[in-house]
Amino acid sequence: MDKHIIKNKELNIWEALIPVFVLVAMLAYNVGVYGDDALSGSNQFILLLGGAVAAIVGFFNKVSYARMLEEVANNVKSTTGAILILLMVGSLAGTWLISGVIPTMIYYGLEILNPTIFLPATVIICAIISIATGSSWTTSATVGIALIGIGGALHIPLGMVAGAVLSGAYFGDKMSPMSDTTNLAPAMAGTDLFTHIRYMAKTTVPTIIITLIIFIIIGLTLDTEGTTDTSAILTSIEHSFHITPWLFLVPIIVIFLIVRKTQPLIALLVGTLLGGVFAVIFQPDIVAKIGGSETLNFQSAYQGIMNAITVDTMVASENEMLSDLFSAGGMSGMLGTIWLIICAMVFGGVMEAIGALSRISAALLKMAHTVFGLFASTVATCLALNVTASDQYLAIVVPGKMFAKAYEEKGLAPENLSRTLEDSGTVTSVLVPWNTCGAYQSGVLGVSVGEYFIYAIFNYLSPFMTLLFAAFNIKIKQLVKKTT
Repeated sequence: MDKHIIKNKELNIWEALIPVFVLVAMLAYNVGVYGDDALSGSNQFILLLGGAVAAIVGFFNKVSYARMLEEVANNVKSTTGAILILLMVGSLAGTWLISGVIPTMIYYGLEILNPTIFLPATVIICAIISIATGSSWTTSATVGIALIGIGGALHIPLGMVAGAVLSGAYFGDKMSPMSDTTNLAPAMAGTDLFTHIRYMAKTTVPTIIITLIIFIIIGLTLDTEGTTDTSAILTSIEHSFHITPWLFLVPIIVIFLIVRKTQPLIALLVGTLLGGVFAVIFQPDIVAKIGGSETLNFQSAYQGIMNAITVDTMVASENEMLSDLFSAGGMSGMLGTIWLIICAMVFGGVMEAIGALSRISAALLKMAHTVFGLFASTVATCLALNVTASDQYLAIVVPGKMFAKAYEEKGLAPENLSRTLEDSGTVTSVLVPWNTCGAYQSGVLGVSVGEYFIYAIFNYLSPFMTLLFAAFNIKIKQLVKKTT
C-alpha cells in the first residue's frame, strides 16, 4: 500500500516550500554562528533537521514513514559512485603529495613569473596549483599570500593582484578532480565526475581565456618596478622534495585516461598507485619518515604509502608558509564532504517522498517556459543562497536537489545542472563579503571584497557565460532516453 501513498492530496507550492524556507533560515543562522567550521558537522545536522521538517509536512499529507525511508535509501544509493570517487580523490591527493607531483607543479608554476606579465602569470600559477591541490583556499593561503607580497613590491594595486589570484584559484578549484565542490556538484545533479569536468570545460575554458586577455591588457597599462623574487620559496621546495620533470608523467597518464573516457574510479586508482610507485622512486626519505622509519624498506614503504592514502600526512618544510601546501588529508580528509552528501540525500529523499520536489519542479517549469529560463532560475537560486545561506556548499546542495527533476522533465542531461551549479554557486561565493568564502579570502589575502570584486573577473563572468550558452543553445546536452 505504501507505494500508492504518494498519490494522496498534492501539496500546494507553499507547503512544498516550507522545508526549503526553514532549511535556508537554519543554515544561514548556523553559518553565521560557526563560520568556516560549519562544514565540520553542524550544517550536516541542519540538513537532517530540514528533512525532519519535510517529514512533518509529509505526515500531515498522510505519507508514511516507510515511504520516506525508502526514498532516502534510494537517494543515498544513487550517490554510491560519487562517494567512492571522493575516497579515491583523497587517496590520490595523498600519494601525489609524498611523490612530489604536487610540489613539482608548484615549483615550475612559480618559475614562470615575470614582472611584465605578472597579473596573467598570477592567474596561471594559481590555476596550476589549485588544479594540483583541488583547493582554492589552500592556494590563496599559501602562494596567494606570496603573490600579494610580490605584487605590492611591484607597486601593483593589491585589489588587482587578489582578483588575479582568485580568478586562477577558482578556475583550478572547478576543474580539479580533487576539489570537493567539483565532486559535490555532479553528486547532487546525478552525473559522474569526469563527465561533469569535460562538460564544464565548455564554459570554463572560454571564461578563463577572456580573463587572461583582460589581465594582459591591464598589465600592459601598468608600470611595474622591482623584481618577482620567489627564490626563497623555490629553495624551500627543493630542500623538501626531489623536483624533476619526470614526475609530470603521473598526471599526464591520468589525463590521458580521462580523455580516453576511462571510468573515473579506474583512472583515479591508477593515479593513486602510480603516485605511490613514484614516491618510492623519487622521495624515498619522505616515504620512510611517513612510514615511521629512518630507512626505506618494504614495511616502511608500505606504511608510508598507506598512511598517505588513508590519513592526514604532512611533509615538513623550512618555510612555514608552505606547510598547508605540503599536507593532505587522504581518504579521511573527504569524510566531511561525504557526510554532507549523505545528509543532503536524506533531506532530498524526504522531499521527494512527500511530493515536494515534484511540486517545486512543476512550479519552476511553469515559470521557466524555456531552457534559458530554467538555467536563469538555477543561477538566480545559487546566487541567492550564496547571499542568504552564506556558504558555497549549500549553494550547490540545495539548488541541486530542487532543480534535478526540473532538468530531467525538460529533457536536459544532468551535467547541464552540475555545470550551472559550479558556474554560479562555487565561484560567486567569494564575491559576497559575509559568505564563508568571501570572509576567508579577504582575511587571508588582506584585501577586502570591495577592493578585489571588480578584478575577480573569472568569478563574476562565469554565471554570465553559462547563461550565454543557454540563451544561444550552445552545447546544451539533451537527455538520452534508453531504448528497450
